[in-house]
Amino acid sequence: MDFSTLNIASKSTAAAASAAHDTASAAGSQDRFLKLLVTQMQNQDPLSPMDNAQLTTQIAQINTVTGIDKLNTSVEGLSGQFVQMQALQGAALVGRDVVVPGNVLDITNGVGQGGFELGAPADNVKVEVLSPAGQVVGSMNLGAQGSGMQGFEWPASGATNDSGLRFRVTATSGSVNSSPTTLMRDRVNAITTGGNALNLELQNAGSVPYSAVRALN
Repeated sequence: MDFSTLNIASKSTAAAASAAHDTASAAGSQDRFLKLLVTQMQNQDPLSPMDNAQLTTQIAQINTVTGIDKLNTSVEGLSGQFVQMQALQGAALVGRDVVVPGNVLDITNGVGQGGFELGAPADNVKVEVLSPAGQVVGSMNLGAQGSGMQGFEWPASGATNDSGLRFRVTATSGSVNSSPTTLMRDRVNAITTGGNALNLELQNAGSVPYSAVRALN
């Protein structure tokens, strides 16, 4: 027996029941309001009848409540459709490389590649390559760099991606030191959706939100 079919049917039935309940609740609220309004008009003091402005205000209030309820329902529907569209777009990324925050050194044909993002120009930027144990195995000074995303290449000397090399970046502006956001290239293995968010399952970084992607390769 296909349990997934049962789950889908169960969810569909529950959604339909919920929608019917919401519709019935809204209709019930309007009906109760109209009954109270009619009763109020029937029992009003003939010498001091209800003011037209007051009556109009009460009718406007119930219409506003009903309109907000319908608006919320519409927004929820649009939100679901947006997630579905994101999932379709994200499916095209499977098997491709993306640039995301991280510090894993990507090594291709003996060349290690990484990147970083500066919030402001720096007088000098230094890159240090680290072993899996955190020891510095190489470094390079990139000199002055402008703000924004920057990339670098490092001679890997026979290392591969299985070597587990990482990197860190430090920047200096005058006497002020900073740690720029490190960026790495990673492969998209799959996509997942949870709630209203689309997540990418990456080869090295694991699960990251789609919003974290800085560039596509």
